[in-house]
Amino acid sequence: MRRVKIIVAGRVQGVYFRYFTQNKAKELAILGSVKNLDDGRVEIIAQADHHILEDFIRWCHKGPITARVDSVEISELEPEQALTTFIRK
Repeated sequence: MRRVKIIVAGRVQGVYFRYFTQNKAKELAILGSVKNLDDGRVEIIAQADHHILEDFIRWCHKGPITARVDSVEISELEPEQALTTFIRK
């Protein structure tokens, strides 16, 4: 099990990025959350098996068709047992 924090910058607010991220995470059975940051970026906390997260991270580099991703930062976190779903904040 792997848990990461993903910070996505670009045109990622006001383009349904969180909605599409939540749908993709649910499709891949990823646990965690997605939220807008005050500086215009989006923060994603994602937890799943390593290979599933790699697929999700690749998707985050593109995002939905409505978005423009300029950069993606990834930080490793300790897995959390209490996660049960993927929520949009």
